[in-house]
Amino acid sequence: MTILVVSGTGTEIGKTVVTAAVAAAAQGRRVAVLKPAQTGLAPGEPGDAAEVARLAGGQVTAVELARFPDPLAPATAARRAGLPPVRPSEVAEAAEKLATEHDLVLVEGAGGLLVRFDDEGGTLADAARLLSAPVLVVAPAGLGTLNATALTAEALRNRGLGCRGVVIGCMPGEPDLASRCNVEDLPVAAGAPLLGAVPAGAGSLGAADFAARSASWLAPELGGTWAPPRY
Repeated sequence: MTILVVSGTGTEIGKTVVTAAVAAAAQGRRVAVLKPAQTGLAPGEPGDAAEVARLAGGQVTAVELARFPDPLAPATAARRAGLPPVRPSEVAEAAEKLATEHDLVLVEGAGGLLVRFDDEGGTLADAARLLSAPVLVVAPAGLGTLNATALTAEALRNRGLGCRGVVIGCMPGEPDLASRCNVEDLPVAAGAPLLGAVPAGAGSLGAADFAARSASWLAPELGGTWAPPRY
């Protein structure tokens, strides 16, 4: 049984697609994805957890704890909707319950590591601490990613949390100079290995194609065959 928390250095950087790739690469294992707080979607619209299940081939248990319609941080979105927030203890309890029936549980955060879940300041980092779970950091490829990655890694260390590694969430087909250099520099910024690079547009692939290719985007530590390219 393994629980892995997936966090980004920000929002809209490919976190859901990376989570789906990790799920798809876990061949033959019982996988669950837990989305503690889905924001920006109306009831009935497919959320991030459902998208992970779709891309990974449908062999994934998808669980969403709460949904708030405004595309805001979970604490703010819950407050505006007049709904109770999701608290780190609830996230940990749900993940532990899923872990009793699955080999791998992926907990996908909302935005970055320290985005607030509730008005008391609870965050994804607090849930990871309660679970004693490592955190996989998803980062963009280009200019500015080193600082954001270093800050996320520092926040993890300061809380006694382990960084499993970094995955580039959206690697351009023709990377610019910054993106090419960051392949070498991201592990230094994070103090943790670079464990993959998911190509831009991967989320638009069909499920079978996505599942077939996912291992080539991830390092062996995540069940794949990827190795950092030399530019």
